[in-house]
Amino acid sequence: MKIGFIGAGKAGCSLGKYLSIRHGLDIMDDNTERNNMIENSISEDVKVTGYYSLIEEEAEWAAAFTETEMYGTPNEVVAASDSIIISTPDGAVSEVWNSLDKELIKDRIICHLSGSLSSDVFSGIGNYGGYPISIHPLFAFSDKESAYKELNNVCFTLEGHPYAVSAWKQCLESFGNEVITIRKEAKPMYHAAASILSNHVIAVLDTGYHLLSECGFTDEQARRYTAGLVMNNVEHVIKEGTVAALTGPIERNDVETVSKHLAVLDDDKKQMYKLCGKVLLELSEKKNEDRDYSILENILKY
Repeated sequence: MKIGFIGAGKAGCSLGKYLSIRHGLDIMDDNTERNNMIENSISEDVKVTGYYSLIEEEAEWAAAFTETEMYGTPNEVVAASDSIIISTPDGAVSEVWNSLDKELIKDRIICHLSGSLSSDVFSGIGNYGGYPISIHPLFAFSDKESAYKELNNVCFTLEGHPYAVSAWKQCLESFGNEVITIRKEAKPMYHAAASILSNHVIAVLDTGYHLLSECGFTDEQARRYTAGLVMNNVEHVIKEGTVAALTGPIERNDVETVSKHLAVLDDDKKQMYKLCGKVLLELSEKKNEDRDYSILENILKY
């Protein structure tokens, strides 16, 4: 597979670098057995051809970073590649697709890296003999220069034409990555889940930090002295699941404490507390099936 990129942002540069490193062994972990397995399975035919970007300096940087070619037009990327990844912001994917010379599309796989868009964004691609796919790494790219080093542990989700999905599944699994195939109808829900786990958690943390600041903590103190509380809980959830990790006044059915919490919160924070609390209550009922939470249920209603 010859892979070309249209767009040279963080995701495109990082994925291109990851795929362009032969066997990826210098970014793997210390597991010798795993490294040997990956070395033996990666196809020598996987090659990154290069980059095009509206911003010429970005394409030049990406090509140098990945030791590949820089192209002057998007159609040059298509002509040089079997798989073309449109690694632009979501809003530009369809625009790029519409601008491509459709006579070049036959037998080529056209990809994008959006978590929210499906492969349907490549409208009419079947009429030109191409194969659409959306490829999404379940990962937040922090920068262009080092994020690729973490991609060996990333799960990729694929959605699209069976031929394209099969080809990319084989490619990514040969690098040691987990691959999950999802339905195109599930893309909005999938992306909502990723956003909640990645971004909405920050809103909950910020709310807690703000409350501590009202109690006399500095911002730095609030973050530093709750780090263990936050990290231990997250690690417990990841290791054993949300039900097993659950603790706190709602799980204990501590009506008096929950009532005190709600009494000191403003309307916005009270709404967040109740919304999260209702979910915690559902988990508590799973953990403690013989416990009566009916009073708390009434307290947490809007």
